[in-house]
Amino acid sequence: MSQEILRIAAGDGRSFDATVVLPAAGHGPGIVLFQEIFGVNDFILGKAADLAELGYAVCCPDVFWRIEPGVSLPHDEIGLQRGLTLVGRWMGEVPDDTKVSDLLAVMSQFGSHEAVSGGVGVMGYCLGGTLAYMAAVAGDPAVCVSYYGSGVADQLAAAGEIKCPVLFHFGDQDSYIPVEQAQRVREAFAERPDVEVRIAAGAGHAFENLLAPAFANPAAAAQSWPVTVEFLRKRLPVTS
Repeated sequence: MSQEILRIAAGDGRSFDATVVLPAAGHGPGIVLFQEIFGVNDFILGKAADLAELGYAVCCPDVFWRIEPGVSLPHDEIGLQRGLTLVGRWMGEVPDDTKVSDLLAVMSQFGSHEAVSGGVGVMGYCLGGTLAYMAAVAGDPAVCVSYYGSGVADQLAAAGEIKCPVLFHFGDQDSYIPVEQAQRVREAFAERPDVEVRIAAGAGHAFENLLAPAFANPAAAAQSWPVTVEFLRKRLPVTS
């Protein structure tokens, strides 16, 4: 496994960093992994390493680069409050079309990386769960995995634009995402056999982040991660 920085050219002539984690083979299907509000930190890089162990080439873009490059926050109350402030600024200060343009730039340029073969999927946690959904709406990824994206339910009018297989994860005790919203997502994709909506019983927000004591739910994570692995193996297989 190896790690490198990929410089992404944005549509307005500027550029930003994305951390690329490669599998031992040096190549594989690509996954763009979108961050939580804590930035590209130990949790996201740990998940990238987990995916690389499965044979995927993983790209973790610096989503907040337009307001504050290089964010990597701890999983404590100070980090949480700082992350909430940053995401509020990013949502308010960066136009929606610019956000989408940045997502598509990462997908396109990482897809051309010499280590990527067999297509590019998108995946994300928390804020990143919403960004993965947005990227699936606006782009053409091979697959989409969205973990507890708080903005997904408000964007269901665009659900018909998504053509790829999707796996959604929610918790039924999420204080940020009422379970009724998760049910709405399930209903919106009810006619899609290639879309699965998992609602974990007893799980709150960010339940798979075992590095965040305020959110971690090891039991729910032990159930959700194997589902994601199986979904990826089926829909975006590593062939060599």
